[in-house]
Amino acid sequence: MYIEDELARKFYMEMCRVERWSTRTLEEKIDQQLYERTAISRRPETVIKSELDTLKTSDRLHPDMVFRSSYFLELTGLPDVFSESDLEAAILNQIQQFLKEFGSDFAFVDRQKRIPVDGTDYKLDLLFFHRGLRRLVAIDLKLGRFKPAYEGQMLLYLRYLNRHDRREGEESPIGLILCSEGNTEHIEYLMLDEDSPVKVAQYYTKLPDKKLLSEKLQRAIAIAREYQRSKDIDK
Repeated sequence: MYIEDELARKFYMEMCRVERWSTRTLEEKIDQQLYERTAISRRPETVIKSELDTLKTSDRLHPDMVFRSSYFLELTGLPDVFSESDLEAAILNQIQQFLKEFGSDFAFVDRQKRIPVDGTDYKLDLLFFHRGLRRLVAIDLKLGRFKPAYEGQMLLYLRYLNRHDRREGEESPIGLILCSEGNTEHIEYLMLDEDSPVKVAQYYTKLPDKKLLSEKLQRAIAIAREYQRSKDIDK
């Protein structure tokens, strides 16, 4: 492969093998900088190597290889000004394209999933199951920037799903909050928290400028690894 970065090259090789990508799909993933958008790329190199070795020997995917800091949702028919329900409808109308961006192991379970708590009915936008991770994936769609209150709401959903919908042999549910605007520090810090079951990412309805996106991703990776190194030193 023509990719110079050894870790990125190994990531694409293993993901190509596990998810059975075609040559065309592989080229698309590289062109869209999939590796740089994953949470695993922000980890220390020793951690990345260890997780890739585990994937190679056991086909066990780490959640950091599945979830990303940003998603490209090129949904046709979506108006210039849209609501969360418009976005949800567009995703379901073009579910194949949505799953292509998210990964081959996602399976659709439900929309507007009812979450009754203390006589109040909450609605979870989308519910998926990831076969490789063996866990439910709750997705909440938000317009605008991430707010800390969203995390608390998602944790409520996950606790409900864990008690009422998780089946024997499954791992605990995990949540993804998709926001239309990126407040980078919030997203980066939540992505770096390995113990948190809540992930946050920005979604784009149009592909951003590739050069600017690349610069942004490389800067985010550098900041994340420096932050990780400082934490290790403090220990």
